[in-house]
Amino acid sequence: MKDIRTLSLEQLKDYFVTIGEKPFRAKQVYDWIWSKNLHSIDEMTNLSKDLRDKISQEFEINPVSVDQLQKSKDGTIKNGVKLHDGLLVESVLIPTETRTTACVSSQVGCSLNCEFCATAKLKRMRNLEVAEIVDQVALIDRQSKMYFDRPLSNIVFMGMGEPMMNYKNVVEAIRKITKPEGLGMSPRRITVSTSGIPKMIKMLADEDLKVKLALSLHSAIEKTRNEIMPFSEKFPLTEIMESLQYWYEKTGNVITFEYCVWGGINDDDEHIKALIKFCRKVPSKVNLIQYNPIGEGKFDHRSIKAEEKYVRELTKAGVTVMVRRSRGGDIDAACGQLANKTAE
Repeated sequence: MKDIRTLSLEQLKDYFVTIGEKPFRAKQVYDWIWSKNLHSIDEMTNLSKDLRDKISQEFEINPVSVDQLQKSKDGTIKNGVKLHDGLLVESVLIPTETRTTACVSSQVGCSLNCEFCATAKLKRMRNLEVAEIVDQVALIDRQSKMYFDRPLSNIVFMGMGEPMMNYKNVVEAIRKITKPEGLGMSPRRITVSTSGIPKMIKMLADEDLKVKLALSLHSAIEKTRNEIMPFSEKFPLTEIMESLQYWYEKTGNVITFEYCVWGGINDDDEHIKALIKFCRKVPSKVNLIQYNPIGEGKFDHRSIKAEEKYVRELTKAGVTVMVRRSRGGDIDAACGQLANKTAE
């Protein structure tokens, strides 16, 4: 049977008219599945039992479920999320003293080949459906209330997969997450992270979603970036910059550059100067991310001295820079580590 959540509100109205019901029934069902994130047609209590039975004969709801939950010593929670077809993705709840952040996945595996990322080692099986993305957010919101006594405050599309390669479903999921008739969360607290696909960045800017944008950069020198992110050969930094400038013109939102510093790769003065030059071309800030080893030798060498120099030189140049401490590394839940690896 078809998952009822694949129907739009208009399609739901058409369905109810065809079975002799009033169109307002569609709004009732829509509210149950998107605002309340209900996973059982039988629990839609403002519908008669006969109507619920009739709907159940044609439709079902296929929610995600937690296959395994792991807790880090720093409070981070990693969910092994099972989809209706048995495939697995991972999503993470990251708590701090002031907020809780959901790191959600958009693909099973990944379409790209970033050398430093564990997810990239997995075969891309398929894109996540809209409801599967929304379910991750609703699930982590419940966990945030349960474990930390406060609702989810932030959402980052930085889990498994490249959000821009599942563009349509990610955009529709964001609408479901943010609209009052959906989960009603603030779009300004949502960040979409991309490895850099210029055409899709421009499309996202035109959506007027009011979300934030982060670019996984790691080097502003073309040759280096192509070596560590081979797919980027198709998307030169000049084209990426043009799309980022378009993004800022359309949205007014500052771009965040995500950047890991590796010894022997991008830890020299040339790379620092290139990053400063890149940042000056568009309103932006830099997050220096503590790299999380995945056993790929050349990327396992974090250069703390070079990281400190990046901070000094970026600050001196007037570029806002933050050093982001890694969370959940002991359960393979940190940035770049999501690969469906469970505890022994």
